[in-house]
Amino acid sequence: MSNSNAHQVGTYLVTPMTNQTASGQYMASVSVRRGAYDRIFSLIPLFDDAARALAYALSQGRRFVTTGQLA
Repeated sequence: MSNSNAHQVGTYLVTPMTNQTASGQYMASVSVRRGAYDRIFSLIPLFDDAARALAYALSQGRRFVTTGQLA
């Protein structure tokens, strides 16, 4: 299965995701995958718009990878 939201960052695959809450806001999460290992992070801020939640999740995933915060 391919995901059009997935971005290659070095040897990692960063995939932002959203989920709409009962209040109608959007929660952001990001999957950071390398080989067979996948970490999924749920992010705290809520957003009124799914596109903003996706952009935030992608930026956080890239930051996790580039700053070495996955170790």
